[in-house]
Amino acid sequence: MKIDEIIVYKVNMLMKNPFTTSFGTEHDRLFLLVEVKNEDGLSGWGECTASESPLYIEEFTESSWIMLNKFLIPMILKKDIEHPDEVHELFSVYKRNHLAKSAIEGAVWDLYAKSKGISLSEALGGVKSSIEVGISLGIEEDIETLLENIREKTEEGYKRIKVKIKPGKDVEVIDKVREHFPDIPLMVDANSAYTLDDIETLKKLDPYNLMMIEQPLAAGDLIDHAKLQKEIKTPICLDESIHSYDDARKAIELGSGRIINLKIGRVGGLSEVKRIHDLCVQENIAMWCGGMLESGVGRAHNIAITSLANFTLPGDTAASSRYWEKDIIEPEVTVQDGILQVPTKPGIGYDVNRDELLKHTVEVKTFR
Repeated sequence: MKIDEIIVYKVNMLMKNPFTTSFGTEHDRLFLLVEVKNEDGLSGWGECTASESPLYIEEFTESSWIMLNKFLIPMILKKDIEHPDEVHELFSVYKRNHLAKSAIEGAVWDLYAKSKGISLSEALGGVKSSIEVGISLGIEEDIETLLENIREKTEEGYKRIKVKIKPGKDVEVIDKVREHFPDIPLMVDANSAYTLDDIETLKKLDPYNLMMIEQPLAAGDLIDHAKLQKEIKTPICLDESIHSYDDARKAIELGSGRIINLKIGRVGGLSEVKRIHDLCVQENIAMWCGGMLESGVGRAHNIAITSLANFTLPGDTAASSRYWEKDIIEPEVTVQDGILQVPTKPGIGYDVNRDELLKHTVEVKTFR
């Protein structure tokens, strides 16, 4: 499979509702899409989930644009690729920049599956035809708005509610949530907002029967998470601390957490996700797929990877309509009673609506 042409789209889409975390509030998404074509003109699509600012990790949209255009695309253009796993190996000479690497690798995986006439799920070794999904709710200024959002989403059938927290918006908020919703599957996400000085505060979350507390401490920190996990009953889920198979292996050995949230971009692509998945199977570590406010392209990749056997907890892949007035794929991602069907069409299983994509595209670069 020769990579004959690569097109990078810089896209800006207004979000349906602002989304607030401990990092700040996002009103729109400036992100990149990568289209990879083979010699027969068949296209594969991948998404770079970097944000406009380097808050979640060190990458941001403009840095990924430079990395793709200057280093990664020239390396892979005109290459004969027998299997997408080769892309991960090719890119390993460059340090980090996982979100940019993942965008091309994901496009190659889509192209590979289409060339074989199979779904991306099947190409990855997926075994599930449907997946349970949860939803992530941002920090709200008033508790009543949050409670109404939870009520709405539980009535829609989402299988798990995730609430973002930060210092000053934590124990009191969860106390109110549990008062109104004592039995719902509930977790919290701190996005690295705490330190070990906050152990007593985090201990106060134990009585609320939470599924997990996601990434309470600094990104990349494994030792302090291990110390914290010994002090609290609530399982710690690692997110920003896991960027590779080796990170996952070390976290498991140290006891830094009991659950891993896998984000495709954060670990550099689908090939690395598969390696981490297999490790977690061996070590009996629960997994789920996190979201990065993706468009339909990135959302489709999340669906495919969640079809692997060890993604046993509901992920963050909500319906397209949760984030966008109109998505850039057809059909849009829909959720029925908290269940999402895994596409069976070749590749990601969705078609990119080029007219809709171009409405939101602010820059395009083509490599032949």
